[in-house]
Amino acid sequence: MIKLFSRSWMIAVYIFLYLPIVTLVVFSFNNSSLVTVWSHASLRWYTVLANDADLIAAVGLSLKIAFLSALMSVFFGTFTAFALNRYRRFRGRTLLASMASTPLVMPDVIVGLSLLLMLVSMQHWLGFPERGLFTILLGHALLGTAYATVVVTSRLREMDGKLDEAAMDLGCQPFQVFRLVTLPLLVPALVSAFLLTFTLSFDDVVLSSFLSGPGYSTLPMVVFSRARLGLNPTINAVATVTITVVTIAVVASSFYQSHMERKRKRDIALAYSDKNQ
Repeated sequence: MIKLFSRSWMIAVYIFLYLPIVTLVVFSFNNSSLVTVWSHASLRWYTVLANDADLIAAVGLSLKIAFLSALMSVFFGTFTAFALNRYRRFRGRTLLASMASTPLVMPDVIVGLSLLLMLVSMQHWLGFPERGLFTILLGHALLGTAYATVVVTSRLREMDGKLDEAAMDLGCQPFQVFRLVTLPLLVPALVSAFLLTFTLSFDDVVLSSFLSGPGYSTLPMVVFSRARLGLNPTINAVATVTITVVTIAVVASSFYQSHMERKRKRDIALAYSDKNQ
């Protein structure tokens, strides 16, 4: 009875989560101008999407910001996690740890408003920066760094610190230890952090709304503004393309991480077998 209930509950949860997405994808191939009325299968809205300059520009801007902010988040998050995990005592550690975790619990509205006030003050006194790509990128990187720090920290805590000590005993300098030992073991976490922060940036609408300027509208901002005026089937086509790309990226990442994990286990087993011979 418990097993049947567990399976039924799992199926219900999957239906609740994925049925709206499946419905959206199906209706993206609908010829009707009404998003809830099925007419017949057609690629009409994909053709409209291909000729929509505003949506295409918004997609390009969102992809650029998401990619750059993900790179920045992984870079800063990795070194923040490394400092917090490997160096237990240094001046300012408590402040760094609290600042790294604050964006995780702070509402996006508060973060966006604070950044906006700071940037307005900087522009008033220094004449820089103008609100646009750079300011949106700054806000997304700030939020993404907090998430990347958490992901990389969890990986560092699982790693055996004796590996670093063994490498240093064999003559490696600290930077060589990081580059040759620590960094390769962090690759799965870095990929996960990149995908997570990329998705958060690509999906963000609150920070982007506060930090954007004239001519800089990301895809979520365009979709949100159009949705307020009435649902358009073009949005279904955009969402379907996004879902397809994200699904491919997630599947590829899962295969890559599984491959790296199997390779790591084989290397460990081979090292133990060589030691015992």
